[in-house]
Amino acid sequence: MISGRGGGGALTVSEVVPGGVPVSTGVGAESLDAWAALLREQAPCGETAAALDDLKGEWLSPRGRVDALAVVERHLGWLQAKQVELLALISDHTEGSAQADVPGVGADMDAVFLGEWDCAVEEVACALKLANSTASQRLDTARLLTARHPATLGLLADGEISYQQARIVAEQCAVLAVDVAGEVERALVERMPQQAAGQTRAAVRRQVHLVDPEGAGARHQERVRERKLLSYPQEDGMALFGAVLPAQRAAVMQQVVEAYAVGYGDDGRTLDQKRADALYDLVVEPRTGALESGDRVGAVVHVTVPLDVLMGVDDGPGELKGYGPVTAGQVREIAFAAGTVWRRLLVQPASGLLVKVDPTTYKPTSDTARHVVARDQYCAFPSCRMPASRCDLDHVRAFDHARPERGGPTTPENLQPLCRRHHRLKTHHPGWRVARDAHTGAAVWTAPTGHTYVNSPPVYRE
Repeated sequence: MISGRGGGGALTVSEVVPGGVPVSTGVGAESLDAWAALLREQAPCGETAAALDDLKGEWLSPRGRVDALAVVERHLGWLQAKQVELLALISDHTEGSAQADVPGVGADMDAVFLGEWDCAVEEVACALKLANSTASQRLDTARLLTARHPATLGLLADGEISYQQARIVAEQCAVLAVDVAGEVERALVERMPQQAAGQTRAAVRRQVHLVDPEGAGARHQERVRERKLLSYPQEDGMALFGAVLPAQRAAVMQQVVEAYAVGYGDDGRTLDQKRADALYDLVVEPRTGALESGDRVGAVVHVTVPLDVLMGVDDGPGELKGYGPVTAGQVREIAFAAGTVWRRLLVQPASGLLVKVDPTTYKPTSDTARHVVARDQYCAFPSCRMPASRCDLDHVRAFDHARPERGGPTTPENLQPLCRRHHRLKTHHPGWRVARDAHTGAAVWTAPTGHTYVNSPPVYRE
């Protein structure tokens, strides 16, 4: 029988299998799997950590190994929370005490220099065998988490989120006042345990824009003044060339390059090769190829924005496809540019999700496709951040070609963007299944091991 120790302590294999007998000796994996699953639900602590050595992968079924993996990951979060607390204390101890701690330092030493010397960086870098820049980043994150984000640090200590998620919160909110940073944390803390790191980053960025639109606009203008070209040498005679510039301009450039690359036709080059060649041709040889006749290559940039933001009544963010939240000023620059076309998408007031009704045909209409891409923004697989514009539109419930009226309709409620890899996974792998809740928009994936994972689309009005 599987049970915890008195007082809610940790479980050990011996309580499930006396003596920790391996599965190969005849003990079934079901009891061991149940133990791993139960341990997965417990908050990490010293006693649960002591049981980790008994999580022998060869004793577990495939399902049990996934549970064991999650148990180890939760304990990594618990340990990283302890490291964060230690780093913050080390930082507090060393700041302002450099002169007192250095033997032989007299009053005539450069006290100002010593006061500015962050000796914690060197100490941590040496102790953890890190580069100084990495040590400095960890110390900064620790200071921010302990001073400004206790709820996020608590989630990390409970193994509910990863260190990467906690670091995202700290770094993205560092530009905000303490009370405003706390407002962002309160808005997101309940959802973070269900999110992947990329989803947390997008949610934090959007919330920062929502609570501090003026600051977001000012920071954007400061970054605009820092725009520049980049060129870095790489191995084997190659180089990386690009630019740091406003996101809306980068989106236009990307679409122009994309359209120009498609114009090369089927000549044996991959699409990536064509894109790289198109950028070169557009910059170096603009009078050849598609531009020789004076035709301009068209660009389509998608931005989703509430009407009140568009009209200047509110200064909340918009959503630039393939990038994420942008300031109201950036949105209006795109929206009111010459030749811009507006298309209306409706948002459900209660849930904030996009809603629409379209004809039932196998191939989605352009309007339906635009709606699904704008609604979900990314591949509907929980861990994937492939932009929806580069995904296939998949029928969640298969379309019935013989009798369409029987189900699997081509409506937004039954469509989801899937990158080619996850589309093939869903279609051809016998163990993977997905269902979509029409009311919340959440896609629930079931893995071959029986575990379920939820992916929710972004909410446009939070």
